[in-house]
Amino acid sequence: MATTQLKLKIITPERTVLEETVDSVTIPTTEGEIGIFPHHIPLVSTLASGDIVAKRGDEVIPVAVSGGFIEFNNNELAVLADFAEHVSEISDEVVAKAKARAEELVKMQNDVSVVDFEHFRSELERSLTRVKVADKWRGKKYRL
Repeated sequence: MATTQLKLKIITPERTVLEETVDSVTIPTTEGEIGIFPHHIPLVSTLASGDIVAKRGDEVIPVAVSGGFIEFNNNELAVLADFAEHVSEISDEVVAKAKARAEELVKMQNDVSVVDFEHFRSELERSLTRVKVADKWRGKKYRL
């Protein structure tokens, strides 16, 4: 008897980050972390910053995400993210740049002459997410 799986697709405005058939997915939503397995009830939710963790057999596939929406229906999970990167794309150099950028943005946030607060907030969140997820997965085994 074949094992039922679900189709996962993680997309940003720039590219498709991941398209896989997996056994389960753990997703950070604004309502908390949820697990999605085959035959889950249909669902639409907002995506929070953190890491999506897809599992297929013994393989773990982590992806850093920030902002967006998810939709699950008929064993297909679509993640429409503002930002998404596979953990393997987040090198130590990327983390160092993200930390420096986050510090710069925090300083700029206090400058009243800066008008585009929404842009700065999302860029800060993206930088902090890269740092947090990279630290979490450093030294752990995952599929590249």
